[in-house]
Amino acid sequence: MNTRLPDFTPAIDLTVSRGTGPIRHQKPTYVTLTPPCANACPAGEDIRGWLAAAQAGRYREAFDILTAENPMPAVHGRVCYHPCESGCNRGEVDAPVSIHSVERFLGDMAAENGWGFSAIRPPSGRKVLVVGAGPAGLSAAYHLARLGHSVEIREAGPVAGGMMHFGIPAYRMPRKELALEVARIEALGVKIVTGHKVTDLMAEKRDGGFDAVFLAIGAGLGKRVDIPARDAARVFDAVNVLHETSAGQPPLLGRRVVVYGGGNTAMDAARTARRLGASETMIVYRRDREHMPAHAFEADEALEEGVKFKWLTTIREISGSDLTVERMELDENGRPRPTGEIETLSADAVVLALGQQSDSRFLASVPGIGFTPDGAVEIGPDMMTGADGVFAGGDMVPSQQSVTISVGHGKRAARHINAWLNGGAHVAPARADIVTFDKLHLPVYSDADAHQQARIAEDARLGGFAEIVGGLSEADARLEAQRCYSCGECYECDNCFAACPEDAIVKLGVGRGYEYDFDKCTGCATCFEQCPCHAIEMIPEVSAHG
Repeated sequence: MNTRLPDFTPAIDLTVSRGTGPIRHQKPTYVTLTPPCANACPAGEDIRGWLAAAQAGRYREAFDILTAENPMPAVHGRVCYHPCESGCNRGEVDAPVSIHSVERFLGDMAAENGWGFSAIRPPSGRKVLVVGAGPAGLSAAYHLARLGHSVEIREAGPVAGGMMHFGIPAYRMPRKELALEVARIEALGVKIVTGHKVTDLMAEKRDGGFDAVFLAIGAGLGKRVDIPARDAARVFDAVNVLHETSAGQPPLLGRRVVVYGGGNTAMDAARTARRLGASETMIVYRRDREHMPAHAFEADEALEEGVKFKWLTTIREISGSDLTVERMELDENGRPRPTGEIETLSADAVVLALGQQSDSRFLASVPGIGFTPDGAVEIGPDMMTGADGVFAGGDMVPSQQSVTISVGHGKRAARHINAWLNGGAHVAPARADIVTFDKLHLPVYSDADAHQQARIAEDARLGGFAEIVGGLSEADARLEAQRCYSCGECYECDNCFAACPEDAIVKLGVGRGYEYDFDKCTGCATCFEQCPCHAIEMIPEVSAHG
């Protein structure tokens, strides 16, 4: 009698490759995450993207990627305080990528080669008035024009540029390079009318047939402080000193100059005074260096040029050329408090650099527009004021003040204005997670030192307002771009392809990346561990049965 043996067929199909299907509990996937440089950029540049093109020598492509977000690379490569570099993961190994110097290189190359802009949308038939030709106004006008709208900027000053022209000294921002970047925006079709001060906004909007307005008048008024002054013949405002110097009519400051304040404008004013002939220039500030608002490199450069600092000191009274000052001390919260210790300083001129505010009084008659106590214009999340169709940004709204922040405001405002003109609302896309240094899988060595920009010697700077920092050569700019780790985005290094023990990774061709053959993948995570830039993540396996 034949006895049938039990069926011992295994529950798992042994023809399936090892570790696949129900055995694999995780699988890899290629991702694109946010690099810390882009996360820190106020203008929202795709820094990783344009550095990748620059390191390959595709400079025009790099310029196009950069200027999709920021139309003035030659300006920002010079005057931006590059917070992107503070966030750069490379700084944890040796030194951050010198992003600003490569940006300047691209901006200067664009000027040399006559590269221009083009619209990305057809004409819309809509008109937008921009008030103010500073960084926020120029940025908004550029982005609106690219979106197909007709844009006119009306500027009270004699030239476009705003504080980039009249507030930043020429040794940091040469006027020729600024003018070239403005001209490129004009060539896109933006009309710039200078010498036109807007005093009746709604009348200009109505008479010009404008569908929307973007206010970007900046903060051109110096803040005042109550200092008793008797017979003080020469007390100046730092904003006016910088403006008049840029206009070719510098004030007579004398031999001994005291600058009161601790911000970047104070540094510029002190360095300008040295170039105007002051033999003794001193910055008086009520806190210490650790608590000053100016960037450290600005103070370093001032010291290099012979500017002296008197920390923890405040001016109590000005009488002729005598300044009564009081020593201060910091409390446990870093706030200055008086000590009662008094001394006297002597100066031919005192320059007040205590911050800036906007001259927004002409908007008081516009229904719906609200103001903060210091005159800043209040806006909503969509950057619209309380007046329908009137938007605002840059230094005239509550925010930190810088050229790059203002350019970012202009771009955001343009997108909100464009959506509003089309009857909708702009919703910014969510950002992917940030790739911090601890997420990278890098070699333990540094293989490329940062390339330094050439600088004029300290003793040669004070003869005029020539630019003190030079640009990178093409070779150095390309090598500097190659220092980028491409944090969070695959750059086809082949590490994953070479490391996979199951040959589960398929190369799709140059510029197309890779894909997984999940019939072979075991979920071992070797590819993840070998990816230097964290462009691979391991995700839980989801079975067919949930």
